[in-house]
Amino acid sequence: MKIHKVYSTTDVHVAGEAFRIIHHVPFIHYRSLEQLYEKFPLMYEEEKNLLLNEPRGFAGLNGCLALPPISPSADVAVLFFNHEGTVPVHYGGIVAVITSLLECGHLPSNKSGEYKIETVTGLISVTAVMEKEEVVSVKLESGPCRVIQTDVPFSHTQFNTKFSLVQADQLYAVFERRDFPFEIRVEDLSELKRWGRTVFQALDSDIPVKVAILLDDSALGEERIRSVTFRDDQFIVRSPGFGPTLACYTSLLSKGALRMEQGLVNESIFNSRLSAQAAEQTENGYQFAVTSRGFITGLQTFVLDPTDPLAAGFLLT
Repeated sequence: MKIHKVYSTTDVHVAGEAFRIIHHVPFIHYRSLEQLYEKFPLMYEEEKNLLLNEPRGFAGLNGCLALPPISPSADVAVLFFNHEGTVPVHYGGIVAVITSLLECGHLPSNKSGEYKIETVTGLISVTAVMEKEEVVSVKLESGPCRVIQTDVPFSHTQFNTKFSLVQADQLYAVFERRDFPFEIRVEDLSELKRWGRTVFQALDSDIPVKVAILLDDSALGEERIRSVTFRDDQFIVRSPGFGPTLACYTSLLSKGALRMEQGLVNESIFNSRLSAQAAEQTENGYQFAVTSRGFITGLQTFVLDPTDPLAAGFLLT
């Protein structure tokens, strides 16, 4: 085997969603995180494909690049990306990165447990609780989330219902499970996947939605919901999802189904959980505190053999 390039990564899952934190990428010059964000798709296309695509990755894998901070107030800077390109912010990725940096000794821990993460959307505050050199809880503050439109008609030969448009970390279409003849459970996975395909086939092309959520609020009296989230490529998000959880919470608050002082636990189709609590309401929307935990699943070294015919990888969804 010939070795052309070597990459080290730390893999972390957060409530079932997988993140690959990449170390030792080739150096490029940049004056700001925003400039690196713009350069990344072209400058790191080879690394993105090699490390996220199959056979080394898979369709649901997210990438994180941890960097020295530019802001004097930050502890670390992070750039997020997926198979399509860069992502402005990924709250689950923040949990993954702070867990990896603290547990692997790349970021010194402090007594307060408070850290500032620099992203292209600004600084994000996190509180990491450590016990016996292990991160057991990470709490972070979200940006504003708001309902854009309610009761948007959705017409299809199989379904005739309505949904809400909610802006969180991105724009979400939130549907209510009670309008459909199946449950959010693994046993109904085939029906759920057909639902996801149908939604994106029927959504108005004028609505820039790339993520659809099916929300079951039947246990809302216990401050608990269940949801499943589909991307526009019909891939199911492998966690309750930070953005989807905040979109559901925002939708329920706007309808008066929850009060600000009530917390919320969102469960995925395979019972992983995220906990959220409304922090404040401003003219820009609701802001939340979300609590979760990351688990390191592997410390890996990947090599690029110049004779490998699948260096760019492939994706099957």
